[in-house]
Amino acid sequence: MKKIIVPVDFSDYSENALKSATFLAKQTNAEIIVVHMLELSNAVISQSESYMQQEMVFYLQLTEKKFAEFLKKDYLADIKVTPIIKHFKIFSEIDQLAREEDADLIVMGSKGASGLKEMFIGSNTEKVIRYAHIPVLVVKENPIDLKLEKAVFACDFTQDDVAPYMEAKTFFEKLNCDLELVYISTPTSKFKSTQELEDRMKKFFSLTNENEEESVKRVKIISDYSVEKGVFYHATKTNADVLVVATHGRKGIAHFFEGSISEDIANHSKLPVLSFKI
Repeated sequence: MKKIIVPVDFSDYSENALKSATFLAKQTNAEIIVVHMLELSNAVISQSESYMQQEMVFYLQLTEKKFAEFLKKDYLADIKVTPIIKHFKIFSEIDQLAREEDADLIVMGSKGASGLKEMFIGSNTEKVIRYAHIPVLVVKENPIDLKLEKAVFACDFTQDDVAPYMEAKTFFEKLNCDLELVYISTPTSKFKSTQELEDRMKKFFSLTNENEEESVKRVKIISDYSVEKGVFYHATKTNADVLVVATHGRKGIAHFFEGSISEDIANHSKLPVLSFKI
């Protein structure tokens, strides 16, 4: 990795993301780009142009001071850190910044979302996952500060999952971390016999240029009432360090009615979640 983007709002959650990005940057000699999104209130925007400019300068100077204090961390020593302040709070534009900087990874802190808030508003993390063209690592209560030993990739072995899996495989090989594939069988999923599922997995591994027979043996098959529950059960049982998901990045009405298993996992997981775009 060359560049890691970390959006921050100066909260404990964003500091967890910064600590995690620092740990990964030290392992891969990457630069960290820390971005804060400065949102001006409607009251400021509605003022006259000259007054608004004065207010913007005031808030910008205040933010720069707070930003500088936030980045005075011992753990950032020997890491190249570039602070950026953007005048927006549209989280789809994080992807625009990632493209401009040719970044490899976005790391975000999140406390998740649930209930009505999740249904009608969603979380900022969800929005970034939906729009980002590069992997997004979501960090929760605890930062990543120890070597990752095991990652669990929830996979249904369709052709859509091939590219995300290959990206994930390359990503974790660089970190010397084991990547385990798990298939979750649920009551609502279309029934597949053992033979049908094995054939499906063999076809998948033929596309990834891996030994079909040996690779199928390594796949874990879990039965549960939902993909989300099955993934969390397996991750807990096997002491996984991070979950990996592939996401279509649904937007608008399609996302509202269909939902996204990947985004649900990212919202509700206590473990870090790394998402790759299909």
